[in-house]
Amino acid sequence: MTDILSLSLEELQNKIAEIGGQKFRAKQIFDWLHVKRITDFSKMSNLSEQFQQKLTDNFCIKRLNIQKKLESKHDYTVKYLYGLPNDNENNAAGSAVETVLMRYRHANSLCISTQAGCKMNCAFCASGAYGFKRNLEPSEMLLQLYETERDSGVAVGSLVLMGIGEPLDNFDNVVKFLQLLSDKNGRNMSLRHVSLSTCGLVDKIDELAKLKLGLTLSVSLHATDDETRSNLMPVNKLFNIERLLASCRNYFEKTGRRVSFEYALIAGINDSPEDAGKLAKLLKPLGAHLNLIPINPAKREFADGRLITAPTDAKFFQERLTNLGVNATVRRTLGADINAACGQLRGETLKN
Repeated sequence: MTDILSLSLEELQNKIAEIGGQKFRAKQIFDWLHVKRITDFSKMSNLSEQFQQKLTDNFCIKRLNIQKKLESKHDYTVKYLYGLPNDNENNAAGSAVETVLMRYRHANSLCISTQAGCKMNCAFCASGAYGFKRNLEPSEMLLQLYETERDSGVAVGSLVLMGIGEPLDNFDNVVKFLQLLSDKNGRNMSLRHVSLSTCGLVDKIDELAKLKLGLTLSVSLHATDDETRSNLMPVNKLFNIERLLASCRNYFEKTGRRVSFEYALIAGINDSPEDAGKLAKLLKPLGAHLNLIPINPAKREFADGRLITAPTDAKFFQERLTNLGVNATVRRTLGADINAACGQLRGETLKN
């Protein structure tokens, strides 16, 4: 049956016409699904019982189930492990994704996943430690928002595509999700409140730039030279730093939206004063914002046996960059007591 939550309004109109319905019904159904969040066709009260049955026979309304929910005692961060629909029940954790609700004074933000598992195999990231299972459908990305708002009772003001998976590796589904999210007849979230994080799939960054969606592109850099970055992030062997920064400049020129960068500080790997100087030379011409992240070890190590550990003083690195003219901040650590870093909850569940 057709996954109705993944259909755009235009697609839904065409599908409704195919089953003998009037096209104006599609807008009513779209409202029930994306505004009222109704999960049962029989509760769509402005539709006849006969038409409700037609919908039931031809469409499904997906749901995500909460497999685990952890709430921080320190900062009100909530982490969900959502089981995906129609997956093998004997491998429930592998068929699950993580979603993190972060509460701030000004608004609530939600970090969602775009894939179950990840192919990118970055050395410091727990998301890819147990391999890649599948891409998420647009509905399954939307449902992380809908189910979290339903369960928590709070409204989400912004979204971050920075959970499990590489968003640009699931390009078509992610773009469709963004179009559904911002549809004025549905959730109607401005894409200026959305940030998409990528490890640097340059060809897809260039494709995204052409769409001019208005979202913020956040690029995971994590090193100042190709040798170090390739050791940390295999994607760099395909698209090196020079090529990546060229695409970032192109993205800004095409969209008018400045790119932000993520830099995970790893002790003895990329946190020296020399690294700060190289980083400033790379990013200062772009006028970009840099988000420094004291790495969460996630119990990973490099091929030569060195442990991945956080630096003792991220603030010192930030101050050095600021003095060199780079707008840099240290990311506030949220949910440390509930394993809120990407992939940790899914990984622990798989191990157990």
